[in-house]
Amino acid sequence: MLVFNEIVQKLQFPKTSVYRMVGSLTDMGLLQKEDGKYRLGLTFLQFGLLVSERLDVRKVALPLMYSLRDEVGEAVNLIVRDRDEAIYVEKVDTEQPVRVYTQTGRRAPMYAGACPRILLAFLPFQEQEQYVGNVELKPLAKGTITDRAVLRSVLSESRIKGYSISHSELENDTSAVAAPIFDHRGMVIAGLSIAGPTTRFDEERVWTLVERVVFYAHECSTRLGYNA
Repeated sequence: MLVFNEIVQKLQFPKTSVYRMVGSLTDMGLLQKEDGKYRLGLTFLQFGLLVSERLDVRKVALPLMYSLRDEVGEAVNLIVRDRDEAIYVEKVDTEQPVRVYTQTGRRAPMYAGACPRILLAFLPFQEQEQYVGNVELKPLAKGTITDRAVLRSVLSESRIKGYSISHSELENDTSAVAAPIFDHRGMVIAGLSIAGPTTRFDEERVWTLVERVVFYAHECSTRLGYNA
């Protein structure tokens, strides 16, 4: 904990500038004032927990992703939410010569693609509706959902069934199936997906892939402390 003058001394900024900066950080919850002294606020703790949670899910999911890849022979991806986007935080590539390449760190809108959309499907309804009502539904590929009524219907169906399927939504001639990963609180913190060329995702095989991705997502959830 530091008093105001100590902060000024360490930063070597004018007092008026430090006063405004400290006031803004306090309002944001990044600093907390107590008995004339300042310390890190609860918001920093929340950020730390979010980062820790994401690291935990990657650590738990990765060996399961390799097992899933080996079973189905397709690429497996792990996605988490970052505000109004989904971000790919882990991947295991297929060994097949024809593949769908996805780079770790890639971002995607939550309305498009099986894995981003599974995150959207399990948001609290008001938060989901706010997103759907405000987002611009851009046609990213020939199968992208650009109708809000259709998107709402697909989201409802995905939440009820516990999985999502997409064809040519983020990129043409690519398909994916995805399932949610829950933490110990019962909150969805990530999505697990199998992705590949649409030619390998025929109707009969899709249901096998759905069954496997749901199984492994549930196994990951269980290891994170989820009790259905």
